[in-house]
Amino acid sequence: MHDATPQSGPDNPPPPISVEQIHAVDIRVGRVTTAEHNPKAKPPALVLTIDLGPDLGIRTSSARITEAYSPGSLVGRFILVVVNLPTRRVANIDSECLVLGALTTIRDDQGTEKGDGPVVRIGPYKHDRVHPGDRIA
Repeated sequence: MHDATPQSGPDNPPPPISVEQIHAVDIRVGRVTTAEHNPKAKPPALVLTIDLGPDLGIRTSSARITEAYSPGSLVGRFILVVVNLPTRRVANIDSECLVLGALTTIRDDQGTEKGDGPVVRIGPYKHDRVHPGDRIA
């Protein structure tokens, strides 16, 4: 079960936020340079080293995306990260940014929800106009 945020829906809409609150979140493009399992993380997590370009440099993050990705499958991939959160200690790792992911849902052939699926990365496809450190608008 995902524990990041209570699920919203027709009977439980998320509370509204202001445009100012959205603008306060600094989301950037990052490129994963290394990824490895963190044996101390419960639930399982990967330790990612992320290149955020010349202005922000290299940052480390703990990401709970082990159900969908092996460490090697992430190296070189673009991801989206929140860079203006305080560093958080997670299973002996200083997590310096928050990797964004989609909380997926497993559904049967009729579309009925059957449970939580893996968290999957979200990010731009590799493109010659997208670079580590680019701001998400």
